[in-house]
Amino acid sequence: MNLQERLKEIEEEGKKIFSTVNDLETLEELRIDFLGKKGKITDVLRQMGKIPAEERPVVGKIANQLKNKLNKLLQDKKDELTELAEQKRLADEKIDVTLPGKEPNIGHVHPLTNISNKIREVFIGLGYTIAEGPEIENEYNNFEALNVPKHHPARDLQDTFYINDNYLLRTHTSPVQIRTMVENQPPIRIIAPGRVYRSDELDASHSPVFHQLEGLLVDKGIAFSDLKGTIELFVKAIYGEDTKTRFRPSYFPFTEPSAEVDISCVICGGEGCRLCSQTGWLEVMGSGMVHPNVLEMAGVDTSIYSGFAFGMGLDRIAMLKYGIEDIRLLYENDKRFLHQF
Repeated sequence: MNLQERLKEIEEEGKKIFSTVNDLETLEELRIDFLGKKGKITDVLRQMGKIPAEERPVVGKIANQLKNKLNKLLQDKKDELTELAEQKRLADEKIDVTLPGKEPNIGHVHPLTNISNKIREVFIGLGYTIAEGPEIENEYNNFEALNVPKHHPARDLQDTFYINDNYLLRTHTSPVQIRTMVENQPPIRIIAPGRVYRSDELDASHSPVFHQLEGLLVDKGIAFSDLKGTIELFVKAIYGEDTKTRFRPSYFPFTEPSAEVDISCVICGGEGCRLCSQTGWLEVMGSGMVHPNVLEMAGVDTSIYSGFAFGMGLDRIAMLKYGIEDIRLLYENDKRFLHQF
């Protein structure tokens, strides 16, 4: 077979095979097979040295004409396949505007954030401001300034996360009270919400990381009756007007006198149930008149000023408010749980 016949055969083969291609990847492979540096036409041109000199221009012309024909066939087929691919993509991405829309998966306010916001609203309405302090605290503010002596059990390593001899992760938000009294002159009305840390085993009612909210009021002529009125107003605002409050004598190093605050059970209303261990009461916070030693160490003149303080676990307040039985649910970020609030 001479070279002209071979070129004619390549042309017929190309026309036939190009018409059957149905994807761009195969088309590119055929382009290389016919027109590439090692393609069929190039292979013919390499054999031109074997034919008489007078035939070479004729073969060369036919070869160039064949290249142009095949390139046009390839381009036409490429345009066709590209158009089909675009039509398929548009069909696949077609949106039926008559179908109902998809409901967006919106977030929910975390119950801890929710209860914190409610408590803030109550106390801001009473003239309190929000105070903050560092979570890494020095030992003096966390213990000594709060009238906690060096031998007190709360300082033991099994209760406190120490960073070194002088610094620790705060075990309560009470150091914020100290910082506020040192930096400001009375009258003082603050609440201090924040994270605290204690070396507790994780279970349904304990966590090594949890949230507290401290309250402090220092002014002239403050009495225990002011504390009782404030706490009772807070309890009714959070748990309802029918909720009763009870104060039980207790002991805290930083208050004197001190009292635990109980509320009538949010489930049984005081009748007695499993939640309240049949007593009808639930403990919610500690409170008391600020100890004179604490005021004096903060530079407050106890002959002029007195004050009260209270502290509550936001986790417990939220659990009682929303009927949550396991504190771990507050920290697991389970959407099924969070979407209930």
